[in-house]
Amino acid sequence: MKKRWRSNFITNHIEQYSSFYIFHTVLLIMGVIFGAIVVNSLSTTQKDDLFYFINEFFSQLKSGEVLAPKEIFLHSLSYNSKYIGLMWILGITMIGLPIILLLLFLKGMVIGFTIGFFVQQMGWKGFLLSFVSVLPQNLIIIPVFIVVAVISVSFALQLIKKLFVKSIYQPIAPMLVKYCMFFGAAILLLGLAAFVEGYFTPYLMRSLLSL
Repeated sequence: MKKRWRSNFITNHIEQYSSFYIFHTVLLIMGVIFGAIVVNSLSTTQKDDLFYFINEFFSQLKSGEVLAPKEIFLHSLSYNSKYIGLMWILGITMIGLPIILLLLFLKGMVIGFTIGFFVQQMGWKGFLLSFVSVLPQNLIIIPVFIVVAVISVSFALQLIKKLFVKSIYQPIAPMLVKYCMFFGAAILLLGLAAFVEGYFTPYLMRSLLSL
């Protein structure tokens, strides 16, 4: 019964905000494309310097000198939680609505830049490396970011309607409780993503580098 209720809730939510999800997904994809394009704007010196630091990191990874999995886990969870936490706060403030969209775009841009740089510098090997280093945790992180952005934007719009359309009566307390519950669920999923990034991704990268 609970599984059916959850399934219906998720289905109804996606159907209700389908246009939001399409828009935010396209926005993230645009960020990825833009990030890949930005790689071409770097000077040769900038590319060489960045590639040098990446090679140093790979050398440390192969020799086991990088951060411990627990530290990577905590850093990933902290960083991503603060990122969606900012979206959550901006949703409550209403005026931060455009910044939520900008944050989602920037997230896509970082991913696109990382993949684009690896591919440009290392060819198909760079593609494989970006695949094992970026994809595993982002299979969870990207959907979470999109959902949080959609919910934050929709919450802000509901507050704006409540403020300016006097005929709409909707208690704010239940809205805020649901909003907090969504955020709590997002943190749990980011914890899973951080676990993948800390304990699984480095193993994949070491395995690929050893080849």
